[in-house]
Amino acid sequence: MDLDFLRGLIDAVDASGIDSMEISRGGTRIRINKTPPPAPVAAAALPAPVAHAAPAAPAAAPAPAAAAPSAAPAAGAAAPAAPASNLVEIKSPMVGTFYRSPAPEAPSYVEVGTRVGKGQTLCILEAMKLMNELPADTAGTIREILVENGEPVEYGQVLFRLDPA
Repeated sequence: MDLDFLRGLIDAVDASGIDSMEISRGGTRIRINKTPPPAPVAAAALPAPVAHAAPAAPAAAPAPAAAAPSAAPAAGAAAPAAPASNLVEIKSPMVGTFYRSPAPEAPSYVEVGTRVGKGQTLCILEAMKLMNELPADTAGTIREILVENGEPVEYGQVLFRLDPA
């Protein structure tokens, strides 16, 4: 597949009033969607699972306080929840397959706790047999890796959480 041809298709969709386009060429099918609303929906959907995960652990520990479970999980989850509020979410810019390393036998680009600089490669996203490196938008420390190696990912899906501090 010709990269200039793909760029031309993307530019044509961006410049037009259409939302999506799908073509087949030489046995390859290409679908381009221009739908920015899924990113806010994914961001809005994420705090709910984080909220479910955080109260589950603290609720088991501070069981004695009946009136304080609302406050206790918030205080007990303050370590996970407070950093979660200032963590930067790094989302997938495309649909594809997530790879943590450049080759199966190679070490991962990053691990939890790895300090990264702006522009440093975090992973590879494979789409249509093209390997796309995903760079860090900001410098910081990787706090969470939310996808397993080889898993398919969706547009707007959170892949990493990074502490910019």
